[in-house]
Amino acid sequence: MMNIDDIKGIIVPIITPIDKDENIDEAKLRFMVDHVIEDGVHGILAFGSNGEFYAFEEQEMLTAFEAIIDQAKGRVPVYFGIGAIRTKQAVRLAKMAEEMGADGISILQPMFLKPDFDELYDHFKAVADVVPNTAVLLYNNPGRVGYNISVQLVDKLARDVDNIVGIKDSSGDFTMLSELVRCTRDLNFKVMAGKDTLVFPGLCIGTVGSVCSTANMFGPLVTSIYNKYMAGDFAGALEAQFALNPVRLAQDKTTFPVATKDMANLLGLEVGDCVKPVQSSKGELLETLRSSMAEAGLLEK
Repeated sequence: MMNIDDIKGIIVPIITPIDKDENIDEAKLRFMVDHVIEDGVHGILAFGSNGEFYAFEEQEMLTAFEAIIDQAKGRVPVYFGIGAIRTKQAVRLAKMAEEMGADGISILQPMFLKPDFDELYDHFKAVADVVPNTAVLLYNNPGRVGYNISVQLVDKLARDVDNIVGIKDSSGDFTMLSELVRCTRDLNFKVMAGKDTLVFPGLCIGTVGSVCSTANMFGPLVTSIYNKYMAGDFAGALEAQFALNPVRLAQDKTTFPVATKDMANLLGLEVGDCVKPVQSSKGELLETLRSSMAEAGLLEK
C-alpha cells in the first residue's frame, strides 16, 4: 500500500498533448511531466477530465501512462484516472494501472447513467477490491455526469473499503466539501477540492489539497496557495487564490475542457488542440483568456 500521507498538495490533471492526427504526442507529454514537476506540483493525475480520458482508447491511455510514470521517475506520486461507465472495464483499467506502478487510481462516478446508492457502492467497491494494495480516490464531478456521489455513500465506502482513502470533489459546492471532511474526520481520509477557486477555502476546513487543471500552466502560482497556507502565511495564500480566480473563471466561457489547452498554447507550451468535437477557442473567446492571463501577470515567460 502506498504511503497515503503523500496524497496532498496540488495534484495536476495533466494535459494529454496530441498531434495533427489526434495521436498522443509522447515527446510533448514527457515535456509536460517535467514542466509541471519543475513548477512545483505535488502529484500528477493522468487522464482526469482535463486529460480528456473519454477521448482515448484503452491502449493509448496505457501507453501514455507508461511514459508519464517513466518520465516522473518517482519525483511525485502519479495517479491513473478511470472514467469508464462499465464496471468490468473500470476493473480492467485499475488492474493494468496498478501493474504499471500507479501510486493511486481515481474513479469517476459513471456518466450517462444514474446508478442508485447500492449500484454505485458496488461499482466503486468492485474496482477497489481488485487493487487492494493501491490507494483509491473517488472522483465526484456532478457538473459532468449529472448527479452527485452522496456524502453518505462516500462515508460508507471510506469505512467499509480499506483502500478507498480519499475523494476529489469537483462539485464546487462548499457545503458538500465541508461535509465530506466533517463526516470522515475520524478516519485518515483525504478530501481534495476539485475546483481551482476553492484551494484556500478548502484548506481552511480540512482538505489536504486540490486537484487543479490550472497547475498545467500556472504551477508556481497555484502551488503557492498550498505552500503559503502550510507555512502559516494565510494572507499570502489568500492573495494567491484571488490572483488565480479570475483566470480560472475566464475558462468557463469556453467549451469544456478546451480552455486548459488554449491557455497552455498561449504560453507557448504547444500541447496541440483538444480532441474533436471540441475545438480550440478563437476570436473574442481566445482574447478573453489572453487578457485574463495578462491582467494576472501570467503571460510574461
